[in-house]
Amino acid sequence: MSIDIQRLNQRLASAQPSATYRIMDRVAERRAQGAKIISLCAGEPDFDTPKHVREAAIHAIEHGHTRYTQVAGVRSLREAVAAKFRRENGLDVSWQDTLVCNGGKQVIYNALAATLNEGDQVIVPAPYWVSYPEMVQLCGGEARIVMCDAGTGFKLTPRALAAAITPQTRWLILNSPSNPTGAVYSETELRALAAVLLDHPHVLILVDDIYEHLIFDDQAFYTLAQVEPRLAPRTLTMNGVSKAYAMTGWRIGFATGPRWLLEAMEKLQGQQTSGASSVSQQAALAALEGSKDFIRESRAAFQARRDLMVTLLNDTPGLECVSPAGAFYAFVSCAGLIGRTSPVGRVLHTDEDVAHALLDEADVAVVHGSAFGLGPYIRIAYALDDASLHQACEAIRAFCTTLR
Repeated sequence: MSIDIQRLNQRLASAQPSATYRIMDRVAERRAQGAKIISLCAGEPDFDTPKHVREAAIHAIEHGHTRYTQVAGVRSLREAVAAKFRRENGLDVSWQDTLVCNGGKQVIYNALAATLNEGDQVIVPAPYWVSYPEMVQLCGGEARIVMCDAGTGFKLTPRALAAAITPQTRWLILNSPSNPTGAVYSETELRALAAVLLDHPHVLILVDDIYEHLIFDDQAFYTLAQVEPRLAPRTLTMNGVSKAYAMTGWRIGFATGPRWLLEAMEKLQGQQTSGASSVSQQAALAALEGSKDFIRESRAAFQARRDLMVTLLNDTPGLECVSPAGAFYAFVSCAGLIGRTSPVGRVLHTDEDVAHALLDEADVAVVHGSAFGLGPYIRIAYALDDASLHQACEAIRAFCTTLR
């Protein structure tokens, strides 16, 4: 009798690996072969973590903060998280209304794993961060994708939201500023979505605000529970230090929401990873309580890079780029390249073909937009210095001008 010892969990077997990491693996392979690749695919700031945050981590190590912590996070950090939500987002919460996790991704996964049952649906506006649908599927739910194209500014409309809600809807995931488009929901737009959600009390809302501090042109940031407090009892507001303070590798995310949900997420985390790194928690505490100069400086740098990239990309034949309002991504239409042939004879049938051709023939790494639910686009992360961005855009332009 044959025994299939390699049998996997069915949900895992049908899940797809992250498209971003697949491209990054290819970049590593090309670099190992000696190629000089400019990578525009990583979703992380290129700046160093602020000095006072690094010093806080060193101090934590030298003074014995190297032990297990409470699963939900040390109280001092949870108090700082609550203060952040009160100060910056107008949410009336205490430290007991918070949870600290091993990165923002774990916040989202814990929430879905703690609440989804077979047949439950999660509304995911597209374009979406690549992990949303996969996490929903891994947790036993069904991702209900709602297309939000350039005609709506890549944003969910009240009409589309209302049409997507069914009796099986368990969650809506809302990300602003958006990865991959940089779209930002205004206060008025959030109020309009809130009006729909108030009519459907069975729907939970997961708000991903991880790019909160990367909004350009002096726009104000709003989060859903802030503009409509009546939704707060069923809204999980997720954030973290990774993007705002250039702390992606420190792996600290946090959230506030209804206590019944936070308690369920804490129970799950307690059997999964336990608390986040004790040293990272002390670093995050320093970030939240310390100077905010880094945020202002990095936001100004990203806005200047955005303006540079939009100009250069719109001067490239076959590409079209709408100026993003936030984050550090340009979601670039490559419809003008589809059907054309590269210098080595590769026919560009899809945006994925475009991404692979740019990597192989122009030594520039981008991620295809269809991985985020909408093609033909490419996502470009402009978290690099100006010289590298100029060089990358010149290589992209040279490639596009040689297509036939």
